[in-house]
Amino acid sequence: MENILIIMFTIGILVWIVFLLDAVLGFRNFDSLELEDVLDSGPLLSVIVAARNEEKQIEESILSQLKQTYKNVEWILVNDRSTDATGSIMDRLAREDSRIRVLHIKELPPGWLGKNHALYNGTLQASGEWILFTDADVRYGAEAFAKALHYFEKHQLDHLTAAPNLSANHFWLKSFVAFFLFGFSYFKRPWMANNPKSKIGTGIGAFNLVSKRAYEAFGTHKKLKMRPDDDLQLGIKMKRAGYRQRIVSALRLMEVEWYGSLKEAFVGLEKNTFAGLNYRISMVFFSIFGVFMTNVLPFFTIFAENKTIVLLSLGNIVTSGILYFIVIKKMTVFSPALFLVLPITALLFIYSIIRASFLTFKRGGIVWRGTTYKLSELREKD
Repeated sequence: MENILIIMFTIGILVWIVFLLDAVLGFRNFDSLELEDVLDSGPLLSVIVAARNEEKQIEESILSQLKQTYKNVEWILVNDRSTDATGSIMDRLAREDSRIRVLHIKELPPGWLGKNHALYNGTLQASGEWILFTDADVRYGAEAFAKALHYFEKHQLDHLTAAPNLSANHFWLKSFVAFFLFGFSYFKRPWMANNPKSKIGTGIGAFNLVSKRAYEAFGTHKKLKMRPDDDLQLGIKMKRAGYRQRIVSALRLMEVEWYGSLKEAFVGLEKNTFAGLNYRISMVFFSIFGVFMTNVLPFFTIFAENKTIVLLSLGNIVTSGILYFIVIKKMTVFSPALFLVLPITALLFIYSIIRASFLTFKRGGIVWRGTTYKLSELREKD
């Protein structure tokens, strides 16, 4: 058993070093949108917000958008079959500002996820040269649009995505959010979106800005009909198709409360955890094993009697800790000291993977905002 641990921990250190070098090189081209100049005037921007039962947050989000310094903007608010006051709030905002139009979706046709269908229908109403897909709970600083559009033009992009500040009010939720960003970073390598030679792309639902020309040439949300991770897949598929893409951080220009509690986070991750693992049970087991071996076990084996295992455990902790520090400093405003509870947070993350996968199989699909989608449909290829 000791020999197996020595081999695995040695491999673990080497893997962490590779990840670390990859991140250091990748983050060199990871710009902060806060440092960008502003675009005072330019073509029309169409902002599309799809919302279902978002009465608690949508008004604050839209009002922050209406205060943008970039003025040539239209808003298309899509009410996706809401059963609360979301639709009436949208209608009132439209009466108060002529730049807003509201589209009410009454029925969901077969073969579509609700949000993807709503966003697609919003694009059919868009008149702008640029289209921004954003969520109904994002709060914006006044210069966010102007800086993003200037960056978009300067780099002659087809797609720009921005990482917002994911706010959290409780310690364990903060640690969970930080671990999610840490894991997402070394699993998806989002910085590679900034390498024009790479086919690796990314996308974040809080801010996906595309040129209308590229979006339509790519195939629109029709290419993402049944993807619960449509935001990520939009970026992945556009980059793979050869479109020019970049990701930036916007921690002081955009903010979103990812989830209000750990329980909400577990429920929210039900919809896209299995999708992120390509609906493969082998990937579920691989992820659980990988997270446990790299982010949990070394914190226990550091107290082993075998000195080699102790040193290798320490090596895994130190190298992963350096990577954690780099990622957290770039991707969030949280303290890197959250690394001190990493093994506990990793166990919570493992629980979320098991829970989401089990419920997906038990239900035969996912339940997302009151609508059930069958696993057989979700697994269908584009």
